[in-house]
Amino acid sequence: MTTDPRTGPPHLGGERETLRAFLDYHRATLAMKCEDLTDDELRQRSMPPSALSLLGLVRHMAEVERAWFRRVFEDHDVPLVWSHETDFQAAYDANASTRAEAFAAWEAEVEHSRRIERAAASLDAVGHQPRWGEDVSLRMVMVHVLLEYGRHNGHADLLREGVDGVVGA
Repeated sequence: MTTDPRTGPPHLGGERETLRAFLDYHRATLAMKCEDLTDDELRQRSMPPSALSLLGLVRHMAEVERAWFRRVFEDHDVPLVWSHETDFQAAYDANASTRAEAFAAWEAEVEHSRRIERAAASLDAVGHQPRWGEDVSLRMVMVHVLLEYGRHNGHADLLREGVDGVVGA
């Protein structure tokens, strides 16, 4: 990893601005963890029997973005990116795509999520989570997705160190 391209979240700011900034910071962290690696390096698994890889994490986060923004606020029936059966584990099959395909899907979902968030009048905007059959607020969705990134960026730290020894940030 060369330089740190991330913009840190504000130390003072409103709730929405802070949530948005933390989400973007964690999105940039995942991209940074994958920087300068080949497709084969991105596919390296953590350890048997786990299928976890950096490319699998990128694919998984494309699913998370779609499931928690697009499916909740726009189209409850849109299929996931990598599975038509709503199988989140399918995303971890990193051999099923290249860096270009995985990042294109993930970046498209991130942009879609940003558009949905910006269009909502407030964090109290209500969507419907079809997997739960319950209504949820934009606030809850943003916090949930932020927690997903936090957990998986921890995995990305360990995966990256296993690939080439790079640690930190």
